[in-house]
Amino acid sequence: MEIIAQHQTLFYVLAVAGGLYMTWGIGANGVASAMGTSVGSGAITVRHALVLAAIMEFCGAYLAGGEVADTISTGIIDGRLFEPVPQLLVFAMIGASLAAGTWLMLASMRGWPVATSHTIVGAVCGAGVAALGIDAVQWDMMGEIVASWFLSPILGGAVALLLTMSIRKLIFNTVDPIAKARQWGPMYAFLVGWIVSLITISKGLKHVNISLGGIEGQTLAVAIGVLLGVAVRLMMNRITLDDYADRASQYASVERLFMPQMVFTGAAMAFAHGSNEVANGIGPMAVVIQIIVTREVSASSAITPLILLIGSLGIVAGLATYGYKVMATLGHGITELTPTRAYCATVAAAFVTVASSGLGLPVSTTHIAVGAVMGVGIARGVGALDLRVVGGIIASWFITVPVGALLGAVIFYLLRAAFS
Repeated sequence: MEIIAQHQTLFYVLAVAGGLYMTWGIGANGVASAMGTSVGSGAITVRHALVLAAIMEFCGAYLAGGEVADTISTGIIDGRLFEPVPQLLVFAMIGASLAAGTWLMLASMRGWPVATSHTIVGAVCGAGVAALGIDAVQWDMMGEIVASWFLSPILGGAVALLLTMSIRKLIFNTVDPIAKARQWGPMYAFLVGWIVSLITISKGLKHVNISLGGIEGQTLAVAIGVLLGVAVRLMMNRITLDDYADRASQYASVERLFMPQMVFTGAAMAFAHGSNEVANGIGPMAVVIQIIVTREVSASSAITPLILLIGSLGIVAGLATYGYKVMATLGHGITELTPTRAYCATVAAAFVTVASSGLGLPVSTTHIAVGAVMGVGIARGVGALDLRVVGGIIASWFITVPVGALLGAVIFYLLRAAFS
């Protein structure tokens, strides 16, 4: 504790810098899973995607990011073992942030869509083992987290496949696809607004001191969904189409009608991404700040609005600098996307990501998004997928955890040597 008292200002600066560095990497890399489908479908441009995602990533991180942050900050390493030596936990958390930020920076510069949750969880484990051995890690919690990594792309793919099949049955395989698109489009928009707002209201707002009851929250979520459905109907009505064109032209017109949807679904995915991924950067920072302020290792680290704000700013900064590189990789490589396909993939990814955030599971948005895009492709047959690209992405998932752990351990040793 004497070391912390002597260097508390420096540790505070390192914690904030590490949090910003990590969340910068999240913005630069994870944005691919948030906006890649919207750009890949041609519904919005890269510039518009950056502006939209910057706003919604910030809102998602600030309003709904606290639940997962608590998992990262207190659920992976057993804080009780660090009570006699809190300075080691400080070194471990700062080391984990810097390690994860370094790997994400390298991956983003190369355009590799790696999993940010893999990176920070691996880095926290590596630093924890370096500090106190394998007993420092709560392996039962790690088991749940690892299981969610494998389950999340399956869930994303399944939901996307179901949505794709529903659009095919309700719209494309009908006598008048254009009329059916106008009829069902607002219902799909309602689905987006209702799901995202419901999880946010019930799970996220308490971290910014806003509490809504069950009926109150349900009513507000339904109202937001209805407003979104009305907005999409109005936007669809402004699009003039030839209802008597040939079948191919009618299909193309349906895709045009779904372009307004992609503005909202892209926003929903960016919100979902921010709600889950900001925690990966601010969790370790929260632990360090808690120790500096209270001079003890706490069972849970307070996720304050200020900490969420710092993480949100880091995500937006990374998004604005290197986000476009990873966005291009995910948006075009896996399968050919149209607005309806991109809609299904994006809504599926948003739903699974926001639901996981509400449950406190630090799932990989990249895993979910890739699974969702694959689900859309599988609806047209496995041949619609570029298996070479998919294989490369999956390989990067397996590399990221050991790289994060190794870097976390190395930086921990360097910090301990510097302050010993």
